[in-house]
Amino acid sequence: MLEAKDVTVAYQRKVVLAGVSLAVEPGLVTALSGPSGCGKSTLARVLALMLRPRSGQVSVDGVTVRGWRQRADRRLRTSVALIYQSPRQAVDPRLTLTEVIAEPLAANGRPDPERVRALARETGLTEDLLTRRSHEVSEGQLQRACLARALSLEPRYLICDEMTTMLDASTQALLVGVVDAYRERTGAGVLAISHDTVLLDRWADRVIDFTGPRVPAAPATAASTPDA
Repeated sequence: MLEAKDVTVAYQRKVVLAGVSLAVEPGLVTALSGPSGCGKSTLARVLALMLRPRSGQVSVDGVTVRGWRQRADRRLRTSVALIYQSPRQAVDPRLTLTEVIAEPLAANGRPDPERVRALARETGLTEDLLTRRSHEVSEGQLQRACLARALSLEPRYLICDEMTTMLDASTQALLVGVVDAYRERTGAGVLAISHDTVLLDRWADRVIDFTGPRVPAAPATAASTPDA
């Protein structure tokens, strides 16, 4: 289980999350809904071990997180993958799509060209796209590469932060299908963050509403936050 307990996050004097608790269970899709600015992406970064909270605790499969970003234990850091809303802000524009997908494997000393090709096929990227850079492909094609990159190290938990917001319906369906196939094959837990309640109602096993100063009680969940 990927779990946050009583997490508080503040930027200087502004508190953006206060006492938030959330659990993502293996094998299930947990959805977090709410309007822009309510702190959903901040919580995603905390759970992805990319942002140290002011207080509270994060654990991965029962192991408490002690370090953040590059100081996090590698096993914990690679157990959680985050997919951002904007793929163009999430990639180095100098890299080809092949290099984007291969980044985590290379960074962890596990280069695997065949796995990169398999992930590209799985996410619907054709060979001719793999040699292109981000400015030479569409938003949807680039987000497919970002999803392939996120899956490259086979994370135990996948956080999809508004992953489909900027995409057309067919690309949304493809990406959700890839995530579901991965979850069913590996037993990974998924946190789907979106303000699209129709999508979340179709996709998720449970939906947590993050619209007000308190998150309504739900299994393993209790939270409060001002607007951020």
